This record gives sequence, structure tokens and C-alpha cells, in this order.
Amino acid sequence: METDILIIGCGLAGCMAALELAEKGIQVTLLGSGPTGTESNSHSAQGGIIFQGLEDSKTLLKEDILQAGCGLCNPQAVDQLIQWGPKLVQEVLIDKYRVPFDHDEKKQWRLASEAAHSVPRILHHRDQTGKAIMAVLLEAVKTSPHIAFKPNHTAVDLITLSHHSKKLTDIYLPSTCVGAYVMDNAQSIVEICFAKETILTTGGLGEIFLHTTNPKEARGDGVAMAYRAGARIMNMEYVQFHPTALYLPYERRFLLSEALRGEGAELLTSSFQPFMHNYHEKGSLAPRDVASRAIYQEMLRSESQHLWLDFTKKEPSYLKDRFSAIYGHCLDKGFDMAKEPLPVVPAAHYVCGGIAVDAKSRTTIQRLRAIGEVACTGLHGANRLASTSLLEALVWAKLCCDDLSENIEHRTDYFPPVDPWVMSHETTDIALIQQDWMTIKQTMWNYVGLVRDKARLNRAYKMLIELKWEIESFYERCRLTPELLGLRNGVQTALLVTQGALRNRSSIGCHYRLS
Repeated sequence: METDILIIGCGLAGCMAALELAEKGIQVTLLGSGPTGTESNSHSAQGGIIFQGLEDSKTLLKEDILQAGCGLCNPQAVDQLIQWGPKLVQEVLIDKYRVPFDHDEKKQWRLASEAAHSVPRILHHRDQTGKAIMAVLLEAVKTSPHIAFKPNHTAVDLITLSHHSKKLTDIYLPSTCVGAYVMDNAQSIVEICFAKETILTTGGLGEIFLHTTNPKEARGDGVAMAYRAGARIMNMEYVQFHPTALYLPYERRFLLSEALRGEGAELLTSSFQPFMHNYHEKGSLAPRDVASRAIYQEMLRSESQHLWLDFTKKEPSYLKDRFSAIYGHCLDKGFDMAKEPLPVVPAAHYVCGGIAVDAKSRTTIQRLRAIGEVACTGLHGANRLASTSLLEALVWAKLCCDDLSENIEHRTDYFPPVDPWVMSHETTDIALIQQDWMTIKQTMWNYVGLVRDKARLNRAYKMLIELKWEIESFYERCRLTPELLGLRNGVQTALLVTQGALRNRSSIGCHYRLS
């Protein structure tokens, strides 16, 4: 295959970039590792996207972002977000794609409050904001004549001049990405896809932890591929845990939106007593890292597997309207949130670090860009302010594509001779893959989770180094499957988080160290 732009990942960042480029007549190939294109954190986002409150201002939003980021935010990235963000929500999501955000009978937006925000400024569609946005964008992607949308395709590795060119002297050229090896999951074949520019929009890494709100595809694929290609990776230790995921044994964790606490839900101990006032002046509306650690500490103190989230003060009719998806899901699982508290546990939710990029999403490798959670713009610093993630993806996708579209069609980019992929034939043992995944998840949760120290991190590092060697050996001799690719990327991503946490001896934001 050959294309103008190869985009790996089909969440908000990937779809938005594809649509922006396609509108300018540029040929785009968009890959999604799942079968439908809905397997993304963007699609799962409940709370909403930052807009502008009635008594809001750019200064106020900037102060909230900087305070949440604990002094580590990139000022240029923050300025770019507040300059472009609300404007693009209006022009792109509201006016252009007509996303059905909630409003009252007078057509005024229903803006929600969320933790660490000074004013209500969160635009939402009930408790399924991401689903509402992605439904519109995916439909536009599928009908665009300039987008070759390929779900059920997994990127194996980026193709670079220094690693893959058969022309020996290409190693002296600047580090450059020219596309990727791509596996068709259904046919189990690996193809070469050359591209003038490659954009990574693969999302997060929550799957490397025992408890996560992310879909299983969020295992750090883009970060791992970029690292192997030689890109700069930064701030990986700043993994944000969401305080409230529905706890049900033997099931994936279901996100209970921060908007619940924003609208009055209260955290309770295992004995149903309020406790957050002991940890933060804002009580249950404390920033996510504070609330998550507080729950974790209370769970340890009471030797409980979970705590409780109480929202019984609200009328059932209100809950069914405002939080219809959450209400319905909990009811299906045997909990009526209008009558009883919900069992909750913190869960890995968002990584503030990733592939280092500039204001136009350029990485340290030529012809390789990254947008969304896989990228580190520096916007979030050491701890993300709620509902900035969708906005960040929207802003950087727009500015990246404006920059790319200026000259991409007239470029005559060099594509080197490379070897085709040679598939091994040994059968992949799914039992080994599952066992290795459980080792990664348990190691990361116990030693590189909410509370860290030197001894735990050193133990995790040693375990992951050995496991990575075993997995790489497994990878080299076995036939490729999406599960094996995910395992290889997962262990590499887990190591990068652990190494970042080991190097950073200071407790900042969502990186909390005892020693």
C-alpha cells in the first residue's frame, strides 16, 4: 500500500485528523485495531469536553489547568488549548458535525461541573459524550471518498530508514519514518504501507494495570512502536487513576463518571461513612489523584476490596435522564443507584505522558506525528484536569492537519527498498499470553500503581526486564496474532512507565512516591 497519510488509531484524534485532511483532498489510510472502530477511549468517554461557562474566562481555565498540572504544564501547550479549544468545539463539533450536546428547553447548553474546575464549563451528551461525538465522526469517515478506513488492522512496527532500509547508506540520513508494517487481523497477513507522513493516534495504556477504565486495546501500542523507532518518550510516570470505577469481581471495570461527584455524589468508607474531608478541603470534589489515593488508603486501612459512591440524594427521574447509560448499566448489574450506594475502586484511566510532540504534533522523528493520549504535548503536566483530553485531541488534530496540508500533495518523499514481512509458523500459545498479561497487570498494580516507593519499583523493573526477554523470544518464533502484538507492546510500555517512575524521585501530581 501507498498513501499520503497513514493514521494509526481511530478515536477522536484519528478520525478528526482523517476528516480534516480528506476535506482538503488528501488521501488518508485510517487503521483501527478493533473490528468496528468503536474500540477507543474516545468512544467510552462519559463526562464531556471543556467549552466555556457563563462566568468563565481564558484566564480562569488556564489557572485550573496549571493548578491541576502541579507546576509541570507546558505553558505554550496550555495557551494553545485555551486559544483554540472552545472555538473549535463551536465551529467543528457543534456547527459542522452537529454533535447533539445537552441543552435545556430554552436551547441553553447544560454545562456540568467536574472536580478541580472553578465553574461549570463541561459540555456533554448525558453520560455518553464520547459515544455521541464518535458516532458522528465515524459516519463521516466511512462516507468520505478520500479515506480508506481499515478496521481490524493492527500496526506491527513503524518503518524507518535507519532500521529497515536495504540501502545501507540510509543510516546516515536523519531519523525518518516512512510508514508501517500493518497486519490484516482477519487474514493474518502483514503488508507494507508506505506514507508521506504517519500519525499515531493509538490512545492510552490502561490495560497494563489490573484495574482500568480503558478498553482492552489501550495497551500502549503507539508508545511502544515509537520507542522502538527511536522517538523521544517523556513523562510516562504520570498515570492518572480515576477514583470511581464500578467494582464487580471477574468483570472489566466500568467507569463511573466524574460528573457524578460533580453533581453531588459522595464517597463513603466500607462502613458507609463520609471520609474525603479528611484528605482535601473540597471533599469528594478533590482532584482525581487525591481522591484516588484517599480511596486506596481507606481500602488498605479497612482491608476492603472496594469503597462506596452514594448518589441516593438525587431523584430517580434525574438520574435516569442525566446519567442514563450509567444508571442502566448499574441496574443490569443488580444496583439501583437511586436507592443504594455503588461499590467503587480506583482504576488506571489516562496517561499524561507519551511521545514528545510540539505544537503541531511533530515528534523527534521526521515524518512521524502523534495526537491525543499517545502524545505528550505537556498540556497536562503531572496531572490532567478533567475533560481536557477530548479537547486536546481536537485542537492538536486541527493544527497538525493545517500544517500538513500546506505542502503534502506536492511532496516527492523517498520510500526506501525494504524487506517484506516474513511470518513465523510456530503456533501462538494463548495460555502463555494470558499468563504473561496477568503478570504485567499484577506487577504494575502492586508496585507501580497509586503509591510507589524505591523497593517496589526496583522489583517491578527486574520482573519486567526478565518478562520482556521471554516475550521477545516468544514474538520472534511464533506466528503473529493481535494478542501477541499487544503483549509485546504492553510489556514495553509497562517498562517505560516503571523506568520513568524510578528516575523521578519526587512526588508530583499523579506520580506519588513514599521513597
